Amino acid sequence: MQIRSYQAADCVHLAALFHQTVHTVNVADYTAAQCDAWSDGQVDLAAWHRSFSQHHTLVALIDHEIVGFGDIAPDGYLDRLYVHHAHQRQGIATALCDALEQAFPVMRIYTQASLTARPFFLQRGYHVLQAQNVLRKGILLPNLLMEKLR
Repeated sequence: MQIRSYQAADCVHLAALFHQTVHTVNVADYTAAQCDAWSDGQVDLAAWHRSFSQHHTLVALIDHEIVGFGDIAPDGYLDRLYVHHAHQRQGIATALCDALEQAFPVMRIYTQASLTARPFFLQRGYHVLQAQNVLRKGILLPNLLMEKLR
């Protein structure tokens, strides 16, 4: 596996990986309606590119295929962390998260974790600050505000 910095040409591939992951992995914890509200396949690529460019964004590849990505803001907000459904439990999220957590010298890393990602973050030493519901397209999506202090 190779981890490298985000490139503009990656954006469309990351959007597709995000959509596929939500609809194959997260269906274990979310209804079909919730997954559709979370990702309808219509990502605003310009907005995502701006966000990726403003954050420290990393892409994981295996044999030149993008298999995961994640990004973190300078204030320690771990925004996105997704791994291709065919490459789950291979250490990709761990490798990405290890690198992202070291990107900025902050005392606190925090994220809005999906129910699916909760065990992963708990294992990494994060704790739940609060359960919350995010409203997307009229549908409530439960998630967890989690943090890790260093």
